[in-house]
Amino acid sequence: MEKIVALTLINEKAKAYIELLKLKLTLAVVFSGVFGYCLAVEHVNWWKIVVFVIASISITGAANIINQMIEKESDKKMKRTAVRPLPTERLSVQEAAVFAFLLFSVACFLYVEFFNIRAAALAVLSLLLYGFVYTPLKRKGQIAVFVGALPGAFPPMIGWVAATNHFGWAPGILFAIQFFWQFPHFWAIGWLAFDEYKKAGIQMMPGSGKTTETASRIMIYTLFLIPVGWLPYMMGVTGIYSALVAMIGGILFLAQTFHLMRTCTDKAALQMMFGSLLYLPVVQIVYLLDKV
Repeated sequence: MEKIVALTLINEKAKAYIELLKLKLTLAVVFSGVFGYCLAVEHVNWWKIVVFVIASISITGAANIINQMIEKESDKKMKRTAVRPLPTERLSVQEAAVFAFLLFSVACFLYVEFFNIRAAALAVLSLLLYGFVYTPLKRKGQIAVFVGALPGAFPPMIGWVAATNHFGWAPGILFAIQFFWQFPHFWAIGWLAFDEYKKAGIQMMPGSGKTTETASRIMIYTLFLIPVGWLPYMMGVTGIYSALVAMIGGILFLAQTFHLMRTCTDKAALQMMFGSLLYLPVVQIVYLLDKV
């Protein structure tokens, strides 16, 4: 009986540690990083891809844990986040901190040992900006989204630099695409969770609330995706077909923002959020398939 109880406790702890990683978010970040890596190389080394995935999961997981440690009290106030390991006290802040440090150490070792110091530096900068700058700023206003868009756009750049050991226009373009994509994506989430965020003292929207003015600002940032989507083709990184797909995807995404402007409903914001979740991976996959 004691063994069963002990195994149950271990299982619950393990589940709580896995929850800390925010796997859905983390895997989306990893996908973008792998995209950048594969776009940069002529021949894919699958062993290095596996190592890169482990390093990416580790650094992203560490950043997510820092975010949850800082937001423990505000997470308690929102239905969506109140069930996380720290608000429910299934894990202590000390346990989370140790786990974050271990993940951070693993990530730094793998980036330096198997890739290069530049990729490692970008990964560390991403963690610092997300965990210690973006997270506290979420209580200060919409500036947090602009700051958070920086580390959020790093993954494809980190992948490219890990593969090539140099910066340049190409990784900068990959950064720009993901940078502008984040504004409609996060503002759609902010629209849907507006009341919950307000209750927790978090202001993520670019306006006063669920208004036409707010939707108009979302539309403006989405508009940037159309010209930016052509840049990989113009730089000779990808072919014309992927540029056309990116343009069509950008136009369809933009149409969703116009629908939000007309209706100002949660349903339109939800559709836009799903549109954003579809747009980025589709465009990235098409870029890979059409790379020069």
